[in-house]
Amino acid sequence: MHAVQVRELKNNPSQALRQAEREVVVVMNRERPSALLLNFEEKWLRGAGVSTALATALFRDGSLSLARAAKVAEMSLMDFMQHLFRVGIPIAQGTAYPRLGTVAKNSADHEIYETG
Repeated sequence: MHAVQVRELKNNPSQALRQAEREVVVVMNRERPSALLLNFEEKWLRGAGVSTALATALFRDGSLSLARAAKVAEMSLMDFMQHLFRVGIPIAQGTAYPRLGTVAKNSADHEIYETG
């Protein structure tokens, strides 16, 4: 295990990443542990489903597209879509077509589609 100060990480992130390829790197902020840098190739991370959980969370939060999340999870696009369905995460948000009806604006000036 290796420790690096936040300032060192900021000044030379490549060195910390190279170190993380060999061992866990603890990022210290004012003499307190703040974060860990882990080599994502570690078998214990992959075997524990970390890549799938990470990809799922990043997709759910809108940080990754569906295709990129599937790659992070090391799944085919179809398998990742089925995984999302099983865990109750929608693949698309909203609808492709708004309901027919009149358009109104709410107090925040967002369009609201009202029917009949």
